[in-house]
Amino acid sequence: MRILVTNDDGIDSVGLHVLARSMRQFGEVVVAAPDQEFSGASAAIGAIHLMQPEVHRRTIEGMDNVWAVSGPPALCVFFARLGLFGAPFDLVVSGINPGANVGRSVYHSGTVGAAITARNGGVTGIAVSQAVTGFGVEGQGWDDAIKDQQWDAAATVAQSVVSGWIASNSPEPAAINVNVPNLPVDRILGWRRTDVGYGIPRAMSTATMEQKEGHADSYYVRMAWGDEMKLDSTTDGGTVEDGLVSITYLNRFHDSEHPAADDVNASLDSLVGAPNSLRS
Repeated sequence: MRILVTNDDGIDSVGLHVLARSMRQFGEVVVAAPDQEFSGASAAIGAIHLMQPEVHRRTIEGMDNVWAVSGPPALCVFFARLGLFGAPFDLVVSGINPGANVGRSVYHSGTVGAAITARNGGVTGIAVSQAVTGFGVEGQGWDDAIKDQQWDAAATVAQSVVSGWIASNSPEPAAINVNVPNLPVDRILGWRRTDVGYGIPRAMSTATMEQKEGHADSYYVRMAWGDEMKLDSTTDGGTVEDGLVSITYLNRFHDSEHPAADDVNASLDSLVGAPNSLRS
């Protein structure tokens, strides 16, 4: 099995490195990720009629085949589909994003955009994001807020989802959005199948213009953030806030109807307990 690992936070992201190493047990892993931050890029591939994309070999501890791409994560997936990184891929795994990609963040997330781009090309894409404790806005986490990320826990959940997907042997590609609370695995309270909600844990609340000194008709945009919101427990965001893993299938299937769902469900059951479990 060949697995492409990508992200939207860039090739130097710790979450990317942890995720890539965690996928080695399933087969050959190739990392192809943006050479810089592309959070919020969704499934954009960029203005390819103007760009001259480049790829550069990079090094990640424990990985043999690593590439930095001068473009967003969806472009990394496009290039992989075109054979730029060798033989066809059986799976694309994107993340680990610091900041839950739930609610409206799903539609802007480059992490999720990579998974959807994979699915649209006939390959299952799994997006893995992790809540940020204390300060995460619009699916993104600031550097000073991610020092205590439980990366290994999110990677372990990702392994469980991938294991279930492989066991299903499903010919139908899926885009699976996985959101993990920022907790050690033994403190995760279970998991839920969810739909995309409307709310997000913390949103951008205002945007105002401030004159840029010495530049006529030019302004800085100053943003402010709203308070943390308590989300409905039945949604993707509320599920993560409740300390559970959220699994959302972003395809034409309802999650329970997708051929891979039963095996993914069973794998998660064995890791964190049955769906909706609230064990202490």
